Amino acid sequence: MDSIIELRHLKTLLALEETGSVSLAAKRVFLTQSALSHQIRSLENYYETPLFERKSTPLRFTPAGMRLLQLARELLPQVAAAERDLVRIIEGEAGELRLAVECHTCFDWLMPAMGEFRPLWPQVELDIVSGFQADPVGLLLQHRADLAIVSEAEPINGISYHPLFAYEMVGICAEDHPLADKDVWEAEDFIDETLITYPVPDEMLDLPKKVLLPKGINPPRRHSELTIAIIQLVASKRGIAALPYWTVMPYLEKGYVVHRKITSDGLQSKLYAAIRTEDANKGYLDNFCQITHDRCFADLPGLNELEM
Repeated sequence: MDSIIELRHLKTLLALEETGSVSLAAKRVFLTQSALSHQIRSLENYYETPLFERKSTPLRFTPAGMRLLQLARELLPQVAAAERDLVRIIEGEAGELRLAVECHTCFDWLMPAMGEFRPLWPQVELDIVSGFQADPVGLLLQHRADLAIVSEAEPINGISYHPLFAYEMVGICAEDHPLADKDVWEAEDFIDETLITYPVPDEMLDLPKKVLLPKGINPPRRHSELTIAIIQLVASKRGIAALPYWTVMPYLEKGYVVHRKITSDGLQSKLYAAIRTEDANKGYLDNFCQITHDRCFADLPGLNELEM
């Protein structure tokens, strides 16, 4: 029997398993929901059997679907390894990858990605430009860094961007704080509150930049370098804060603080990997971006795909 199975089918099945939803899986593989459904239905029609139960939440795979998932788990890593080997053959294995970051919470997910990258590219020197960087793209242009994690894909000559992911910033307060009674916080709710933030300029903080300052609201501040210190201050009712959902989730589960949506649409933030355009053909840089994207979606809750 001739096979109609393609790598895109296997990637779609893995996305369905990881997200548990047709709509989320479609975003993961950059398809419309109807295109993804058509792709799956073509397999089901060919083999004359369903691959998953459509009315289950999260969706549940049939034995036929599970067998194809097994194939995807076995084959796709081999394909990725072969592609890395080809890059090494063509470009060589050695290189340098110095990382610069502009966000304090990036290290929560950068460390696992770096740990996965090192054994795959043992001849690439991987390092972090120490400390918080207010202008990581400037370090790229000065050749003092090779990849920067940034929140804006600002058009700059000589710089290319890889989308990583989008995520939601949530407001946090003590469980018995008056704002805990509100499901959604608007800009006006911050007027009489102390806002606890990292010690960075307002233009690098999404809450002031996108929500507060456009309405002329500038509450008093208290600063801390450490996420855990911000959580402790909030729990002690020294103020309120806005942090990525994945950062605060462990503390929410322990009951230290509660979280609330910021504005009815939610406060969405984005992260990109920036590299020098002249380095765009370096396979290990592209592979690091892909590993980071995939690892974050596997490890962090509440992420959304980000398109350029």
